[in-house]
Amino acid sequence: MAQHCPECGFLNDDGANYCQRCGALLRSEAVGGGGAGGDSITATYRIDETGELVPIELDEVTAHGPALVIRAGGGRVGESFAVVGERMNIGRRPDSEVFLDDITVSRDHALLIRRGDMWHLDDCGSLNGTYVNRERIDSHRLEEGDEVQIGKYKLTFHAR
Repeated sequence: MAQHCPECGFLNDDGANYCQRCGALLRSEAVGGGGAGGDSITATYRIDETGELVPIELDEVTAHGPALVIRAGGGRVGESFAVVGERMNIGRRPDSEVFLDDITVSRDHALLIRRGDMWHLDDCGSLNGTYVNRERIDSHRLEEGDEVQIGKYKLTFHAR
């Protein structure tokens, strides 16, 4: 059943866990239903070589390691980025591994880097800053479910 956002009032699609307009967490009104502690998740997809959206399950994205999933911003809600290698650039530069094309994002905005067996997010001196769980950071060790904000984009970090 479609839900109205408790923050902005937007009517969201069936099964959404986050508001498609503002990114706020949607709570299930059904007893024992989805919501923050349920089993349902917002639809996730990747963009294939032809530019088409390919639906995928979050478990499939995180099967080989962590992932970042856009939950608000830029009309790209649900787009996922598997975290691969030892470091990933995040920014407005077209060759960034996580390309966020908006003026609120610096060309070289942030760096996702593995230190030991943990992932850290480092701000690269961006003008608008990098935020984790609504706090501005220079460097932060990421954990499952952390909300990352870069410019107008809100992403969720999902560990394997």
